[in-house]
Amino acid sequence: MGTGRTVLVTGVSRDLGRTLARTLAADPGIDRVIGVDVIPPRGDLGDVTFVRADIRNPVIAKVIAKEDVDTVVHMSVIATPGSAGARGTMKELNVIGTMQLLAACQKAEGLRSLVVKSSTIAYGASSRDPAMFTEDMEPRRPARTGYAKDVSEVEQYVRGFARRRPDVSVTLLRCANVIGPRVVSPLTSYFRLPVIPTVLGFDPRLQFLHESDLNRVLRHAVHEDRGGTFNVAGDGLMMLSQALRRAGRTSVPVPGFAFGGLGSALKSARVADLSPELVAFLTYGRGVDTTRMRTELGFEPRYGTDAAFCEFAAALPPGGRRAERVLGALAERLPPVDDDRPASLTVAGGPHG
Repeated sequence: MGTGRTVLVTGVSRDLGRTLARTLAADPGIDRVIGVDVIPPRGDLGDVTFVRADIRNPVIAKVIAKEDVDTVVHMSVIATPGSAGARGTMKELNVIGTMQLLAACQKAEGLRSLVVKSSTIAYGASSRDPAMFTEDMEPRRPARTGYAKDVSEVEQYVRGFARRRPDVSVTLLRCANVIGPRVVSPLTSYFRLPVIPTVLGFDPRLQFLHESDLNRVLRHAVHEDRGGTFNVAGDGLMMLSQALRRAGRTSVPVPGFAFGGLGSALKSARVADLSPELVAFLTYGRGVDTTRMRTELGFEPRYGTDAAFCEFAAALPPGGRRAERVLGALAERLPPVDDDRPASLTVAGGPHG
């Protein structure tokens, strides 16, 4: 692209946002990168100009105008509260933050490109799902709570912005679960458990995107200006049982009706957060079609699903005692379940929107 390119990246206090901002700042095709977040990043930002700003506040419009930003990369839609605090704060950052950012973008006459990192969680996970979701499909069960609902609302606002500003190239990347040795998410925390609970009677299909491919696809989207919605995932699928063998983890099948109690116990012990949407995913899995990513966006991940997971699994620490104690205590309280009994399938009708 031509000279004078100024890119603003939100969410740079987190590793994935900080890494992207640094990568873009080192790109000869980009003049300046402004990194925005409510708290400063822990690591080195290199040549990135950091601006401490809350995207929930209208002041973000002044930052975009003052810095002559022509490209915005929105990385602040988060699956874990982390330093943000509780779930209410997380929803505010995700939904209210996106609304304010898009309102600021709408006023920015010089803006020509918006790239938003979304998630395949937009499709949900249910017993009625197709084998592979294409970008035009809707979730079979609309999300009612949590991160999945945030993603759905964020995407609605992004589509509204695209209609109001047809002169801006809007690229929405629905990324599969991002995985890598440094990634902290509800799913990576689950795989880091020393003993892994699984939903009895189910072996879901999983799809992953390596953290380096996330960085590559965002940078690609900044340069190419190919507007549209794209599923982004590594080649292939793997079953949860395969993933656990690769990770060398022992699994404990738990009846679906008991998984909620297990999730509460693990969350209160600060070991893992098995939210309803993650439980649904660990029950039914999800697959997305990536044809459009290759043919229209022109992007090819370097890591397939299997290779991305294997690199993550190789860096897993040996199991700690605390999670084993939590799982052990919970297992003692569960009623004995015969594998042939259909009770394990009660999850299928459960409220996992």
